[in-house]
Amino acid sequence: MTTGIKKHWRSALFAVMAAGMTSQPVLANGEITDQVNHLKEHIGEYTEEVHWLENKFGGVVDAYAQDGKPDTHQLIEFWEEVNFHSAIETQYVPIYASIWQGIYGVKQAIDNGKDVTAVRDEQEKLNQALWQALGAVKLAAKYQQDGLVKAIKTTATEPVTGPEVIDDIKDRLHRVVAKYAEKLNEVATTLVHDTYMQRFEGIEGALIEQDAELVEDLEKDFNVTLPQAISKDAGVDKVRDVVEAMQSKLDRAKTLLVEAEKGRKEVF
Repeated sequence: MTTGIKKHWRSALFAVMAAGMTSQPVLANGEITDQVNHLKEHIGEYTEEVHWLENKFGGVVDAYAQDGKPDTHQLIEFWEEVNFHSAIETQYVPIYASIWQGIYGVKQAIDNGKDVTAVRDEQEKLNQALWQALGAVKLAAKYQQDGLVKAIKTTATEPVTGPEVIDDIKDRLHRVVAKYAEKLNEVATTLVHDTYMQRFEGIEGALIEQDAELVEDLEKDFNVTLPQAISKDAGVDKVRDVVEAMQSKLDRAKTLLVEAEKGRKEVF
């Protein structure tokens, strides 16, 4: 990594965390433990996990190079398995999004049958994002020790897990389009990530039991497709198209959650 790149993301991270010193405490849903409030104690573990991820991702690419038929869903499973996932998710969303985009860059390159050289190029981008993320977490750990960032609430006061949360997610996505149309791209992107972490993650577990592929599709939409459409300034029509496609998937998700809830009531 060049010195210029290091300075860029460290400066960006400092700005984000400096703003956080006067903001409300960070809130996150999903399988996030209090470990994220004690980052320094776990830096060694996170470093090992980054090495592990690098090797695991590399193994999938190597398998592609050898026989061309790896299970690319493993890329997502590996990422969601490690504690480092929560550390970067709660500390610095832009790099967290870059990792998701890197994972799907490798996944789609393999799934589309691209040349191994192109796949390895995507793998290198993913590896770089992982190491940048580790650097961000180390910096966050220092800020924690210095008392410059507020504690993260690992669960919402009132967990949002029922079918009704889908309507709130859909409303938030409409606001994303509005903010993008107002040329407030950073605000729109932040709203996407907040909606994913503070709303969608609260229903992921229940949805996975009903339709794991639907959950994977929506994860990709929240972390890759929609943020990329905004960052590439694809235009209001394109961003709206992405959101409308997500709305249809969310309608399906609500139906599944309603059916699951009805089934539980009938059992009890």
